[in-house]
Amino acid sequence: MSTSPEVLRKRTDALGASWRTFAAAPGTDLLVEFAVSISSFTEFLHGQGLSGLHQISRSLEQQVLALFENNAATEIAPGTLAELDARLQELAQRVGDYIESQHEPVAERRARPEQPAALDAGPRHRVWLFGSSGASWQALALQLGYFNIDAEFHQVRNLPPQTEEPAIVLLNAAGLTTQQTSEQIALLRARFAAATLLVHELANNFDSQLTALTAGADYCFPAGTAQPLILARLLELCSGKLEEPYRALVVEDSLTASKSIERTLAMCGIETQVIAQPHDVLARLAQFQPDLILMDMFMPGCTGVEAARVIRQHPEFLSIPIVYLSGDANVPMQVEALRLGGDHFLTKPYNPVILNAVVQSKIERYRTLRRAMQRDSLTGLYNHSTSKEKLAVALRQARADGRPLAVAMVDIDHFKKINDSYGHPMGDQVIRNLGWFLSQRLRRTDLIGRYGGEEFLVVLPGADAPQAVEVLDRIRRDFGRIKHPWQETWCTATLSIGVSRLQDGSSAETLINQADEALYAAKRGGRDRTVTALT
Repeated sequence: MSTSPEVLRKRTDALGASWRTFAAAPGTDLLVEFAVSISSFTEFLHGQGLSGLHQISRSLEQQVLALFENNAATEIAPGTLAELDARLQELAQRVGDYIESQHEPVAERRARPEQPAALDAGPRHRVWLFGSSGASWQALALQLGYFNIDAEFHQVRNLPPQTEEPAIVLLNAAGLTTQQTSEQIALLRARFAAATLLVHELANNFDSQLTALTAGADYCFPAGTAQPLILARLLELCSGKLEEPYRALVVEDSLTASKSIERTLAMCGIETQVIAQPHDVLARLAQFQPDLILMDMFMPGCTGVEAARVIRQHPEFLSIPIVYLSGDANVPMQVEALRLGGDHFLTKPYNPVILNAVVQSKIERYRTLRRAMQRDSLTGLYNHSTSKEKLAVALRQARADGRPLAVAMVDIDHFKKINDSYGHPMGDQVIRNLGWFLSQRLRRTDLIGRYGGEEFLVVLPGADAPQAVEVLDRIRRDFGRIKHPWQETWCTATLSIGVSRLQDGSSAETLINQADEALYAAKRGGRDRTVTALT
């Protein structure tokens, strides 16, 4: 879980308060408020990777939204209210159980000696493997350990105590019928409130996979799926990064309307800034860097369409979504507005649930596009140009804070030999594994990018050269022990690393060049070593 138990409890309590307000005086307006709350909570659970809780919340959300059909929201039967209340209590209980399972008793916490903060403080994840025998999981468990992932074997008929819950549960369905698989998935889903539930060795047909997903599984591996693909999926699930809150710029001259929009979006955790004058939009876009613009159609001195045309003249704002808000339902005007730079049109008075859904879906797509422009397609890390940009930002921040900063160039030794011996797909897998390995072993605050080919750039804010060498050399040694599986064989790979540090007068380019020179000194020294730049 990437959020704290305190934040999860606070969000759950807020949902409960919204429900109690509605239940005390059922009506359309308060139902809308609760619908926004449950939609926001469902999206929050999804964003935090709390799969089991998300499934429960999503089902409840669908039942609530169904009340808006056929004017059912105007008069809700007491039996429906009682059912909703029971389901909400069940959700709150499951959240409470999960929070309790993540809580370490005070006595144990006090008994454990304090440990100094480590630079390679990537979080450890837990994966529980279920099946009839642990033998088939041994090779996978060994590989996972190198990536800061602890794997344990259990049997469904002998579930561990309720007080424990892993991040991921993986069920081996080999030898089970479709019905048996479904029953075991249901048992695991009932036991694990938040874990992502995967099923391996499932029959490769539509009905088996549909049954497994309906029973509560999140992802299915058909029978015969190669272990490297399973490893890749587990690493992907464990390497999720915390995203910044969504940001929306509201261009609206009505104070009442802008406050209503801010309040609605805030319920989904979306940060907003408001400007009343469209003439201020360019300056605020540059300052706030929003993910979306909500634009009133008619404002004094300028229409929303005219403002959008000005915005689209600037290359840096070409792709940002613009959603128009207007009380005018004139279809030709809406079509023209969309042709001239808009992405969506909402008619006032808007449904808050629909507003949040539109804003979140547009921002999600926008960020996906932006990630595609900034990220390397093979590893998911920053690409060459973005890595250099991020290093320049980190350098300015380190100088402003008066803190040290270290830069490293990491290169896979004899990479051409790997490609020549095993083929380019194997080479790609080793590169991908190194990217995942660095992501798992370094801190969230560290910057990792694929600089080019088999070379990676690592930036460690707050680390001096000796600290960086200690961390990176440990990573080098552990990476050299990994067996990279490919078809019926495997290979190993070693790393050479060069490290530089921030000094007076250092630029981003200087730090990269110094780390690169140290890297080549490591190569000349026999490879499989870490060298610090001579300064």
